[in-house]
Amino acid sequence: MTIGLLEVLPQPVVDFMTDIMEWMVETAADAETWQQVLVMMAGGAIPFVESYVASLVGVLVGIPAPLAVAAAVAGNVICMLILTVGAGGARGLFTRNRGVDQEQTPSKRRQRMAKIMNRFGVPGVCLLTPLVLPTMITAPILVGMGAKKGNVIGWMTLSIIGWGVLFGFFGDWVSAWFM
Repeated sequence: MTIGLLEVLPQPVVDFMTDIMEWMVETAADAETWQQVLVMMAGGAIPFVESYVASLVGVLVGIPAPLAVAAAVAGNVICMLILTVGAGGARGLFTRNRGVDQEQTPSKRRQRMAKIMNRFGVPGVCLLTPLVLPTMITAPILVGMGAKKGNVIGWMTLSIIGWGVLFGFFGDWVSAWFM
């Protein structure tokens, strides 16, 4: 017996995801191309939808794959950049006057995240994170933990592009197969 993803997620999250995807499909289905691009950009900026789901939905709605992927990736990257730069600034404000002797013992959650960071490094965490958490949550967490902002932004952008292209090609394949 297997357990599906929708069975593990809380019902409000499943309802939210369903509503967002219905909105994307209904809004983009009969819209002009430039409006479809804006809908996919907005979809890419929503956590848990991001570039991969937005590009898939865009291709299945009928937007050309390169356009759907580019719009979804752009929305996802812009949102991730804003949040990551903000997290870097916040970390700088909070750690500016902290002395070495004021360091506290890290919490268990922070120790677990540090263990994952040490095991996979910034590239591994950035490339694998869409399987577990939204990039818009993971990137600020990594910067907040002390990872270099430039490394996180670079690897996360590469991850967003890769997952968006992968799901865009999958959507193109599915639409060619069934439609």
